[in-house]
Amino acid sequence: MELLVASAIAVLTAAGVYLVLRGRTFPVVLGLAFLSYAINLFLFAMGRLVIDRPPIYDKAAEGYTDPLPQALVLTAIVIAFGMTAFVVILALRTFLETGTDQVDGRDDGEVQP
Repeated sequence: MELLVASAIAVLTAAGVYLVLRGRTFPVVLGLAFLSYAINLFLFAMGRLVIDRPPIYDKAAEGYTDPLPQALVLTAIVIAFGMTAFVVILALRTFLETGTDQVDGRDDGEVQP
């Protein structure tokens, strides 16, 4: 199972980095979303989720699960959603003002030196 989760994190990270380096705005936004998903999976995997244990310490329970990683991932999901919405609005406004969705603002597809 660890190999599957590690592979999923690696694929999401690689796809996110590849898309962030593209020249158009939509792939950049999608790449940022993939990177946030990879970070959320990484945080959740590092938290060592334990099944059938309470999240709060109880004297009757033999062990408990640390609730901090789950709270961090939930917070990260909310922040990533807000930032993604903000970046989409910025990209839309840039497209409407410049008439192109190139990241560097040029329409011919060439990279500026």
